This record gives sequence, C-alpha cells and structure tokens, in this order.
Amino acid sequence: MPDSREHKVSCSNYQCEIELTLEILSGKWKALIIWELHLHGIIRYNEFRKLIPGVTQKMLTQQLKELEKYGIVSRTVHPTVPPTTEYQLTELGNELIPIMSAMDQWGKKYVRLYQEEQTQK
Repeated sequence: MPDSREHKVSCSNYQCEIELTLEILSGKWKALIIWELHLHGIIRYNEFRKLIPGVTQKMLTQQLKELEKYGIVSRTVHPTVPPTTEYQLTELGNELIPIMSAMDQWGKKYVRLYQEEQTQK
C-alpha cells in the first residue's frame, strides 16, 4: 500500500479504490514502464532509457522502486560483471493490462475526435 503522505490521502482513508489505484499508478512514467513491460516481457534497466527516451535515470530508478514496492514489477539482478538488472510484470502487474488497454483505446478515440474537431474549425 502507498505510504501516507502529507497533503495526500492515507491508505486507510480512500473514498474508493479508484483513488488507491490512481495513487499507485501516479507519476509521469509508471504507466509507460508498465506498458513497455507488457509489450516486451523482460526489460533490462538500460533498455528502458531507449524505450522511454524522456525519462531521467533518477526518475526511472524512483518509479521502478515504487512499482516494485507495490508488487507491480519484479526485479532480478544477475551476478555478472557489471551486474545485469532485469524487470518484468508480476501477476498483479499483468492484471493492470486490460485497464491500460482500455485507457489506450479511449486515448486514441479522444485524439481522433479532437483532430476531427480541429479540422472542422
């Protein structure tokens, strides 16, 4: 569960579970990280930087740690030189994919409608 934060809803005080889900997924990069893991299965840390070019190393590390803490992503470190770190979705993380697919479809529809509206002006 997310930690209680100042000026944020604490875990014991959600109005509904949608708030909890949004807090877990909040952050500019978490949804993209989850989606890329869905598309590619297992991703090495440095591969994320290529797949999501706008993310900084600090932010990627922070977002991956939070997703791991919440049980959405699992992390495996291979004892090579240098160490290789791989990430993949957990079973719980995979349960988010239908939700994210629906969000993807909704977003595509919204963009299409917005573009149609702009061409009519």
